Amino acid sequence: MPLDTRLTSDWSPPDTTARIGPNAVHQLLAVLEEEGGPKLAAHVLALAGLFDLPPDTGMIDERPVARLHQALRRDRPADAPRLAWAAGEATANYIIARRIPTPVVWLLKLLPARPAAHLLLRSIARRAWTFAGSGRFRVVSTRPIMVEIADNPIVRGEQARHPICFWHVAVFETLFRRLVAPDYMARETTCCACGDGACRIMLTRSGI
Repeated sequence: MPLDTRLTSDWSPPDTTARIGPNAVHQLLAVLEEEGGPKLAAHVLALAGLFDLPPDTGMIDERPVARLHQALRRDRPADAPRLAWAAGEATANYIIARRIPTPVVWLLKLLPARPAAHLLLRSIARRAWTFAGSGRFRVVSTRPIMVEIADNPIVRGEQARHPICFWHVAVFETLFRRLVAPDYMARETTCCACGDGACRIMLTRSGI
């Protein structure tokens, strides 16, 4: 049975509410459908208190997005890292295919890794609100590359023993692997859910 695609105000924030990009939802739901069919996607939506899909254009309310990711982590703790990673990878691939101009993709792939990484970081920082919402994004360092999201809304209010931002980590690793160098690896070194001040993601090259 297909998901109900009618829209409600859940995904349409008032002007004072922070927004995030719809791929944080659509790519996750696509992964859930591939994993367990429409029933699994509808089940996780229902656990999050959501019964329809957001629009796939424009920015959406970050709060139901956070509830959806958190519902998955509660309901399927063993599978959530893998599923969130797959959704993050799909999000990055969508960004490359649909949001970054083709000449820029070519330029990034032609440049040496270091200037390409700096250019990609600047581009990410300019559009940070699309994945950080009301969180505060900044580039902590460039050697090694370290970025952070303070007050990350996707894990806000959660408690965990280990970092849990697999969706964000996968987005960054996939972008850098595909656009800068294929040996980039990303890992989360600190996480708001662990009581840290920010979710920090480090990107390093395995061959260097």
